[in-house]
Amino acid sequence: MAPLQTNATIQISKPISEVFDAVIDPLKMSNYFIATGSGPMEEGKQVIWKFPEFDTVVPVNVLQVKKDALISFQWEGAKDHQLQVDILFSERFGHTTLVKVTEGNMENNEEGIKWLKGNTEGWANFLACLKAYLEYNINLRKGAFDYMKAEQ
Repeated sequence: MAPLQTNATIQISKPISEVFDAVIDPLKMSNYFIATGSGPMEEGKQVIWKFPEFDTVVPVNVLQVKKDALISFQWEGAKDHQLQVDILFSERFGHTTLVKVTEGNMENNEEGIKWLKGNTEGWANFLACLKAYLEYNINLRKGAFDYMKAEQ
């Protein structure tokens, strides 16, 4: 059986440089995804992300950055599994940007299928929140996952 990989894509009605910057800059990311970040995503560096709904910090090892084209990093995307995330940016008609996120790979087994469901949902949420922030200056994530704190 083939390994599992998450995929999520969205089109954002903003220029590619603005979309790319919103993903690389932790201050901008704190408006839609993370609570805090230790620094901008730069190739070969490690940044630390803190999410608003979790007490843990997440180390993110930045593998590759190509301005307005690609951000690639590795993190613990599943318990005890270092996974690679690629965020691809492509310019579309009318100064819009297509953003595609892939993450993987996990074994095609019960653990992998559970991860696939959760992380596909998570990356789709990331993209929807990014779009809402850039197009409408709305933070969809604020308060959306407060129930998770109660379940910990």
